[in-house]
Amino acid sequence: MADQDAQSPVGIEPPALPVLRWDELVEGPALVLLDQTRLPAEEAELVCTDVPALVRAIRTLAVRGAPLLGIAGAYGVALAAARGDDVAEAAGLLERARPTAVNLGYGVRRAAGAYRAAAEKGAEPERAAEVALAEARALHREDAEASGRMARYGLALLDELLPDGGHQLLTHCNTGALVSGGEGTAFAVALGAHRQGRLSRLWVDETRPLLQGARLTAYEAARTGMPYSLLTDNAAGSLFAAGEVDAVLIGADRIAADGSVANKVGSYPLAVLAKYHHVPFIVVAPTTTVDLNTADGASITVEQRPGSEVTELTLPGVGVAGGDAGAVLMAPVGTLAYNPAFDVTPPELVTAIVTEEGVVSPVTGVGLAELCARSSQVTIS
Repeated sequence: MADQDAQSPVGIEPPALPVLRWDELVEGPALVLLDQTRLPAEEAELVCTDVPALVRAIRTLAVRGAPLLGIAGAYGVALAAARGDDVAEAAGLLERARPTAVNLGYGVRRAAGAYRAAAEKGAEPERAAEVALAEARALHREDAEASGRMARYGLALLDELLPDGGHQLLTHCNTGALVSGGEGTAFAVALGAHRQGRLSRLWVDETRPLLQGARLTAYEAARTGMPYSLLTDNAAGSLFAAGEVDAVLIGADRIAADGSVANKVGSYPLAVLAKYHHVPFIVVAPTTTVDLNTADGASITVEQRPGSEVTELTLPGVGVAGGDAGAVLMAPVGTLAYNPAFDVTPPELVTAIVTEEGVVSPVTGVGLAELCARSSQVTIS
């Protein structure tokens, strides 16, 4: 993949990131991913020709972010069907690849359901595979459209809460085009503010231990010419104390029925800081991230990642011939590490949840259920 300039000239939007695409190779169909583990040093593609390869890409975070995981899961089902593999088995492997992000299971079930329905109606396997692929493409398109609507609702909310403009926004992890069929969730709102000349500064948490903020959000902000600054996660408190944060914008990997939000670990402390300093704490996520079958935050399964992600720093191309990842020891050998991928923020700390169907504020189970009921009646062409 050709390298992109780190920053685009003012007024000129960079080309869209080719984060995920279906391809028909000589050897057969494949799902081609932008390998996010190699960013920002290198824009490299990862070719997945079967479901086990895609599952590895999901678990290693080569592809990540709740909405994009749903899209990848749907394409994974289509890939299994096109290859003539056991679709039900492939769907199970994909759905179990990461437990917290509800979108992954949603995308898998949607494509698998379309495949199964076609087969039950007598479609030949090849035709049923085409139906699964069409469903994956439809989900991809819908997510892109949802991204645009979330940005509009989020901007309107910011203008209501912060009418003076010049927003100083703090974000955590990565919620841009790298996690979406469109321009993202929370990042898309900040990008919209930037395009309107209403963004004073995007504060980017580095997001330890895997540095998705430093590696990915800063990368996207630089590409779009946004004014941004990177900070260590533990520096956020000093920003709030100095009055340098007007609002916090984050995404979500699962939103429970009561409005509890599971997001990248480090989100909950930001919510506590925002509450203390009377700063809006805003969650931006598509309705596919809302899981009404999960009653509350305590019922959300939080993925535990390997301790080596904390005790070692892994960088692409460091110390290993051929450009593979090399590890730098950050703690004594044998050190035990606590490494949850996510934490859960209770609804009383969330100012608003912004979706493609509107805004829920205050955040209550009733309000969330009503919004999701409206969403189920919407057909996206």
